[in-house]
Amino acid sequence: AKFGGSSVASAEQFRKVKNIVELDDSRRFVVVSAVGKADKDDNKVTDLLYLCHAHIKYNINFDNIFKMIEDKFINIKNELGLNYDIEGELAKLKSEIKKGIDEEYLVSRGEYLTGLLMAEYLGYHFVDAKDLIFYNYNGEIDYLKTQNAFDNIIREYDRLIIPGFYGSRPTGEVKIMTRGGGDVSGAIVANIADASVYENWTDVSGILMADPSIVRNPVTVPVMTYKELRELSYLGAPVMHHAVVEPVVKLGILLIIK
Repeated sequence: AKFGGSSVASAEQFRKVKNIVELDDSRRFVVVSAVGKADKDDNKVTDLLYLCHAHIKYNINFDNIFKMIEDKFINIKNELGLNYDIEGELAKLKSEIKKGIDEEYLVSRGEYLTGLLMAEYLGYHFVDAKDLIFYNYNGEIDYLKTQNAFDNIIREYDRLIIPGFYGSRPTGEVKIMTRGGGDVSGAIVANIADASVYENWTDVSGILMADPSIVRNPVTVPVMTYKELRELSYLGAPVMHHAVVEPVVKLGILLIIK
């Protein structure tokens, strides 16, 4: 099961995720995006992290922006009564930013920090995506190495939380995906887990025949082929990243958008 940014945007959304996961014991592998927008006036953590990097690049103070990030994570921790030292993680990250930091590593921290909090909340084992999803020198997923890493982890842990949107290069450095890449992370995990179903939880149920922000109550497309999904995504439908199809089509994994 993969949960997008809007699905993990607040403590209340975390509670919904826990309810969903606990409703079905077979939801063993959970992929999360970075904390998203809690309302239309809010900001996505990923956007704020990009903004922090831009400020550092031009020697502009970024404290106010980073404070917005801190508030989001600390509020979620406190509202849910979690123990993880997220304040320490944030202080370490702020220190790294000041020293000069790789943009891809910085931007990946949204998913990383969200995953740490979600792992404690669900009681799942946290797996850093850089230790699970590996790229080769061509920029493609190294499925053999990724599969081996997964197989080793599940010998010891039955239920995993994995941050989406990034993996690691052969050098060990963090490599992020294009925007919406958390969906692709979910598809990769579905592939290596040989899952029967890949659930993608977002802010709409299924693929709609029109943009709900323009057309009122658009009809849902009940069933779609992988090919049709890929075509729609290439043409700009924002509900799913076009690269999601390849990892699941190989094994015929059912993809459900909820």
